Amino acid sequence: MKKLIAELERLKKSRVSSIIAKRMQEFAEKNSEDIFSELCFCILTANYSAEGGIKIQKALHSQFYDLSESELALKLRSLGHRFPNMRAKFIYEAQAHRGTLDGMLHTCNSQDMRKWLATNVKGLGYKEASHFLRNIGITDLAIIDFHIIDLLARHNIIENPKNKTLTKKRYLEIEKILAKLARETKLNLAELDLYLWYIETGKILK
Repeated sequence: MKKLIAELERLKKSRVSSIIAKRMQEFAEKNSEDIFSELCFCILTANYSAEGGIKIQKALHSQFYDLSESELALKLRSLGHRFPNMRAKFIYEAQAHRGTLDGMLHTCNSQDMRKWLATNVKGLGYKEASHFLRNIGITDLAIIDFHIIDLLARHNIIENPKNKTLTKKRYLEIEKILAKLARETKLNLAELDLYLWYIETGKILK
């Protein structure tokens, strides 16, 4: 872990830190329309690319609110999504949760919100639910995907599993490891994810 901590400390003193600080500020400034758009973005990116999800999100944004399932499928297909019909179904069904979601953001803690999202919003597991909550300003959840698993395994922090599909139990175990790393580097989990993503991919997306 020491080598990874040293790399994080180096990046904290580089131009990367200002880009991440700006991104964190953007996450915290989401309005109601932005929040639902971020939910749809995270539905779109499952088994797809973040870049592709960003492109579609920019093209549709407010249209996520009220397009029918068939209209969404046509839009997603025209924009090149790999699974236009299934993702359109998930987004259309998520429209019914908008009121509940707005209320929960003001009354529930992050752990309860993530659990509710993973249970009630089709297309979201723990990773996608954590990603969504980070993108609307929640800072105490980890986003664990194969990039993060590979990075941690390469630094001998965890074993590299043959199957990178995580159970809820294993997800929470790795989240505790990342929380320790965040404390060591005086970052929150949201910031840490952006730094780790940059180390692994050379990109700072969202």
